[in-house]
Amino acid sequence: MTRTGAAAGHVGYFHEAVCYASDEELLAVVLPFLVGGVDSKEPTVVALGPEKADLVRRALPGSCLSGVSFLTGGSMYARPAAAIRAYRELLAGHVADGAGQIRIVGEIPRPSLGATWNWWARYEAAINHAYDEFPLWSLCAYDTRITPSTVLSDVLRTHPRSLHADGRHEPSPTYAAPTSFLSAWPPVAVDPLEEGPPLITLVDPTAAGARHAVRLVDPGLPGDETEELVIAVSEVVTNALRHGLPPVRVRYWAGADRIVVSVTDGGAGPSDPYAGLLPSRDSSTGGLGLWITHQSCNYVAFSRDEAGFTLRLTAGNPY
Repeated sequence: MTRTGAAAGHVGYFHEAVCYASDEELLAVVLPFLVGGVDSKEPTVVALGPEKADLVRRALPGSCLSGVSFLTGGSMYARPAAAIRAYRELLAGHVADGAGQIRIVGEIPRPSLGATWNWWARYEAAINHAYDEFPLWSLCAYDTRITPSTVLSDVLRTHPRSLHADGRHEPSPTYAAPTSFLSAWPPVAVDPLEEGPPLITLVDPTAAGARHAVRLVDPGLPGDETEELVIAVSEVVTNALRHGLPPVRVRYWAGADRIVVSVTDGGAGPSDPYAGLLPSRDSSTGGLGLWITHQSCNYVAFSRDEAGFTLRLTAGNPY
């Protein structure tokens, strides 16, 4: 099967941003995209939040509804590494069934446009590589009425092109190759809890000791969130002890709705720009452990400074 629409003749992932300022603008872009997919008998998917999904569903011609799959945007975009894993499984299934092109329109949930945008920006950059083996054409929708200007700037840097309500497909003049964007290590704002003294500080702990400390500071989060953080802390501390430089310092903070754990060692951190977002089988770098960690926390942030490399893990509600 050949590819259709703007992606005709393109090999690999055709990744576009849609920055819209009204529901009418969103529909002007999305409806032709979806109808074109259905008419071409291509797998056609919507992964938007409930309100936008209902808007699109109501606006679609009745003859097209059965040809469009609606996924729950919030569950698909719960965590970046999990989203990559789920989408790769979805895409691989469609290709195995003979799809010559898959169309997806998605939208990262509004809370992710705030303090945790850093790891979603990494996601948007990484998928240019992670999905490039598939004949995917996707639209990533951003509502400019609620999206900060700094986020919109990153959107243009992580999307090779944009699609506009008048049908124009424009290359992004600020697009950065994934490895370039991911290697930049932009500074990450600290959690407000970290402005106070940590509840517990451990130096060169065992993995078991680091796990136990999570339970000591737990403010009563749902059990599954605490257990996922325990797994993540164990992986990160083990990585730091094996692959980092001493000392390894682990600090714990807790508020009413979250736990924050930072793990710092004297090394430079992983050299793989996709660390955490894609699995690595290289046991010499701890890449698989970082990938597990990204599946197990509600927010993961990297930073480097004169003290070394720090991984910050958050369970509960990221600030």
